Amino acid sequence: MSTDPFVVVGGDAAGLSAASKFARTTADRETIVFERGRWVSYAHCGTPYFVKGEVENLTDLLSLSPEDAAERGIDLRREHEVVAVDTDAQVVTVDGPDGTFDQPYGDLLVGTGARARTEPVDGFHLDGVFKLHGLDDAGAIRAFLMDPETATVEGLGGGEYLDEERAARYLSMDPPESVAIIGGGFVGVEMAEAFSSFDIDVHLFQRSGRVLKAFGEAVGETVESHLGEQGVSLHLGEPVERLRGSDGTLEGVVCSERELDVDAVLVGIGLKPNVELVSEQVELGDSGAIATDEYGQTNVDNVYAAGDCAEMVNTVTRRPTWVPLGLPANRAGRAIGQTVAGRPEPVGEVAETAMVKAFDLECGRSGLIDLDEAREAGFDPVSKTITAGSRSGYYPGAAETTVTLVADSDSGRLLGGSIVGEDRAAVRIDIIATALAAKLTVEEFERLDLGYAPPFSPVWDPVLTAAKVLRGSIE
Repeated sequence: MSTDPFVVVGGDAAGLSAASKFARTTADRETIVFERGRWVSYAHCGTPYFVKGEVENLTDLLSLSPEDAAERGIDLRREHEVVAVDTDAQVVTVDGPDGTFDQPYGDLLVGTGARARTEPVDGFHLDGVFKLHGLDDAGAIRAFLMDPETATVEGLGGGEYLDEERAARYLSMDPPESVAIIGGGFVGVEMAEAFSSFDIDVHLFQRSGRVLKAFGEAVGETVESHLGEQGVSLHLGEPVERLRGSDGTLEGVVCSERELDVDAVLVGIGLKPNVELVSEQVELGDSGAIATDEYGQTNVDNVYAAGDCAEMVNTVTRRPTWVPLGLPANRAGRAIGQTVAGRPEPVGEVAETAMVKAFDLECGRSGLIDLDEAREAGFDPVSKTITAGSRSGYYPGAAETTVTLVADSDSGRLLGGSIVGEDRAAVRIDIIATALAAKLTVEEFERLDLGYAPPFSPVWDPVLTAAKVLRGSIE
């Protein structure tokens, strides 16, 4: 074995992407991945659909099994937690099932991810209170929702990975009749749909006056209306002060002006990067995540960071940003694996492109949408919102599609956009994301030669119609 292995801390998107690329490229150096948990390389974004029942088994959400990793030449060690890093000696200290040991490295990738925030919600310890950040969380929530007389822990499809004790405990309880979701972001909106499929009362609390704030006003208003139509009770501008319970069991939520009895709570108020392992050794950015250069390297030689614990450069602002999403993590990890193997490859930039499903609605966003944020970044923004059909009006299935575009009035450069609708709306955000990467002006964007056929789009696709209107306001 080599004396200078590529050591990876974290066995999920960034970590195993880097390890896979490195192991395929380099035969004379060992690839070691330490993962403190049992689960590796899984789809976080699929967990709401497992809870809902659209995904049958937890193991269906695995992208790469330990057996697959071994076949790729990766020494994957689950239930091994890296507890210390000595960047001077190039050694990590690991707690494993057989004790603590030191592992030297030639290059190190920190892919420790992020964790779900629970503060400042008091009462998170109560039975019936959940976060959704990992497959064991998803398994416990679905177990709680199932009929204890007919369901089994084995039916969750978690195999050897699942925390069976936790799942069995919730499966033994009476299913909830009501749930409060704290937070109206990605997780909150997606889980409102998942909980509603079990025919229970769903209450969604959002501290600010808008759900999906990162998607802009037009998307938020449309989604709020749709959630109400689907029977979700919205409590906007109503922060939850604490969770009420007795004997360790949840009884309700307490707000400044009301108390609401509920049987379950999901806390979905955002993420926090896991940087504590190396926060004394490497520089952190303003976001609190690890600062890196264009190749994912930290300020310390031979130490890289990627995924939900690391910053990347924003395509529009050219500033470091923290975007805990799957594609940037996978892409950055793959690039770092290539770089460590000897052929440097940039990790790329991010436009913070994202999609979310809200019952029948599809939502997308990319770039700068908030006008105050655009001004803070040095632009003079102008924004326009239009609503147009998703297909030719005479063709069945056409649905209203609302598009918002933001541009810099001085240069005409496209800065960002959002979209919402019921008919293939979300995928259209990729057109905007591509235009942002190319740094197109609104005029150039309007001239894009997009495909047209009545079943798929009107002659003027909704994003091009929005560009026409926005260009007119700039001129």
